[in-house]
Amino acid sequence: MSSTGTLATPATSATRRITGVALATLSGLAVAVQSRINGELGVRLADGIAAAVVSFGLGLVVLLVLVPATPAGRRGLAALRGALTDGSLRPWQCLGGTCGAFLVSAQGLTIGTLGVAVFTVAVVAGQSGSSLAVDRAGVGPGGSQPVTGRRMAGAALTVVAVLLAVGDRLGDPDTLGLALLPLLAGVAVAWQQAVNGRVRMASGSALTATLVNFTVGTAALLVAFAVDLAVRGWPTGSPPAEPWLYLGGPIGIVFIAIAAAIVRFTGVLLLGLSTIAGQIVGAVLLDLLLPTAASRPDAVTLLGAALALVAVMIAAVAPSRPAR
Repeated sequence: MSSTGTLATPATSATRRITGVALATLSGLAVAVQSRINGELGVRLADGIAAAVVSFGLGLVVLLVLVPATPAGRRGLAALRGALTDGSLRPWQCLGGTCGAFLVSAQGLTIGTLGVAVFTVAVVAGQSGSSLAVDRAGVGPGGSQPVTGRRMAGAALTVVAVLLAVGDRLGDPDTLGLALLPLLAGVAVAWQQAVNGRVRMASGSALTATLVNFTVGTAALLVAFAVDLAVRGWPTGSPPAEPWLYLGGPIGIVFIAIAAAIVRFTGVLLLGLSTIAGQIVGAVLLDLLLPTAASRPDAVTLLGAALALVAVMIAAVAPSRPAR
């Protein structure tokens, strides 16, 4: 019995980690689609903040209906209230949605100018280094994760892969200046994934954690939108008629729920790298299947996408804690 128990734990951990990598990669594909949608919505409305409010707000409406309607959601809300009352979950750990709001705002504000590819490299550059720091500090539900050579190599190789894929688009100084927004958003995403995982652990429900994320994010965006209205006035664009341009919020629900559920198995860094790999593959597929005027996928772009997948595998095979 004891030998079975000692052997089952590493195997189960490895299985969960690989499953988490697969799910995170698929959610990264969804993020690439969301980026294209929110970027286009921002162009149509002529206001990236307004596009972010629409995206987050629609996601919140879906969750406000879905979570109370499910037994798991109701139990999660009760457990969340109890965790906040007894202090096992701190109020600041519920603020991950502000980072998600920042990311969605950056999508709406910059993708129309930068394109999905350059936007992705900026997010990757911020997220990779930040994920290492967040893991090492133990902000996520899995506790402190060691900064091993393989994990650092995976993070560095991911940045190289994305730079290789989109390097020909980075020569414009104006582009680099605008890319600061998604760079900072990438830094924030790592912290968001960590604290959302804490909320999921406290509530026992990924949907409840996602609801908290969208509630906080929508509130932050409404404040930003009020300031935007005071400074620039009402958006000059008109709401588009195409239904697909309003799917950014529901896609975000899938991404946030998956991240909150699996981060305790993968750690923040591996979750981020897997998501990045999915984003790169998704961006390449979008450029191939639904090209825009700026879409020019070539052999170098495809090589960069493949290299990113290799980087994730390097980090995935590294144990999440030192072997003993």
